[in-house]
Amino acid sequence: MSAVDVDSDAQAMLKVAAGDRQAFAWLFDRYHASVARFAFRFVGDRERAEELTQDIFVKLYRHAGAYKPSARFKTFLFRVATNHCLNEVRRGEYRVSHTSSESPEGEETGAVEMAGPEGDRPDQALAGRELERAVGAALSDMSARERAAFTMCRFEGMAYRDIAEALEASEAAVKSLIHRATLAVARRIEELQAGAAPARSRA
Repeated sequence: MSAVDVDSDAQAMLKVAAGDRQAFAWLFDRYHASVARFAFRFVGDRERAEELTQDIFVKLYRHAGAYKPSARFKTFLFRVATNHCLNEVRRGEYRVSHTSSESPEGEETGAVEMAGPEGDRPDQALAGRELERAVGAALSDMSARERAAFTMCRFEGMAYRDIAEALEASEAAVKSLIHRATLAVARRIEELQAGAAPARSRA
């Protein structure tokens, strides 16, 4: 994200704090898809992910006055999103299960980036879909905080420092979470390559 984008986000959020609904609509349009993908990777259910996304933006609006322009807006937004999703998982009313890593809006989670660009041969496309399933299964294996850290790092491109702020943790803790999450993905890929039956997921 460029400095201009950060300035635009911060200025819009300050306007939201002052009651500017158009500024809020602008931020909603700009970040809705990212938050929806993040929530989906948390709960693995499209309908619930959209409900969580709506809740997150309601919280963002209500707590706009707490935003300080010294903090990146995206970090502030993902702190709100992470806390809301963690609370949802702690309620334990459902089991997280990712049968696919496809996002609510039909976009891919990033596994496609690992598989290669569009236009690959059919065998490469099949490998890409299998890789997506492996990543989805790995997401189900992770703890909620591992899932949050991995998603913000791998799919949202956030820096360790910003992830640490969003999770209210140290950078060392974030690196440890991402390391364990990456090992979970590697295990799933090894199972895929070995043709082994997938292990049972934990919530």
